[in-house]
Amino acid sequence: MRTISENRAFGGVQGVYAHASAVCGAEMTFGLFLPEQAEEGPVPLLWFLSGLTCTHENAMVKAGAQRWASEMGIAVVFPDTSPRGEGVANDPAFDLGQGAGFYVNAVRDPWASHFRMWDYVTEELPRVLFNAFPVAEAAQAITGHSMGGHGALTIAMSLPGRFRSVSAFAPICNPVASDWGRPQFLAYLGPDEATWAAHDATLLMRKRGFDGPMLVDQGTADQFLDKLRPEALAEAMAVARQGGAFRMQKGYDHSYFFVATFMEEHMAFHAAALHA
Repeated sequence: MRTISENRAFGGVQGVYAHASAVCGAEMTFGLFLPEQAEEGPVPLLWFLSGLTCTHENAMVKAGAQRWASEMGIAVVFPDTSPRGEGVANDPAFDLGQGAGFYVNAVRDPWASHFRMWDYVTEELPRVLFNAFPVAEAAQAITGHSMGGHGALTIAMSLPGRFRSVSAFAPICNPVASDWGRPQFLAYLGPDEATWAAHDATLLMRKRGFDGPMLVDQGTADQFLDKLRPEALAEAMAVARQGGAFRMQKGYDHSYFFVATFMEEHMAFHAAALHA
């Protein structure tokens, strides 16, 4: 692992690091904010998964998480959204290929050799973090925006016991029925739609739900509502009697202004679970 940068922020350190990923077959970059409390010992860890076209940097710079993470004594990791670099497959469309890993393990060419973001986020990067930084494996939570909200919800529901809480900002809620899901799952996972269900938050909610508190915020003025399908997840949460809240925020769109507006509330939500 190599250090790209480290900057003092709110008493802690915002770092950017790169490492050779055996899972993705490429060098992967991630951001990690460590609050001042990490100087005394391991601190809880919040995962922030970003959306389409993003790198590790977008949420790290725009979401405003560091101030609240510092006050609440929480580390925040910002993974990249896909493998990148020479020899890594790509596509002219912004919602496929580099910057659009959808947090799945691709099984079809040309994607299968590098696009294994599920294993990267759930297995390889955790080992890197827990071996190299003072973060507590026993106290993890996860959140994300848009495609990253999809990733946060599906990962949390698929790995019971790992995350104490989950939240999402404008997640892709029902990708098997959306243009942000069907084309990508076909490309990455193949035509057998039965294999897609493991990566659909609405279907997972109907099947098992999440074993902890959940918070979802969605803007009513989001320009991508037809692709996000929030109504599907909200209905599934109600039927499953899922503990938590699905909030429609009047007038907010899909941007990081929306994310930053409610970041403090999401951080406090996770802090309550992580420090319980």
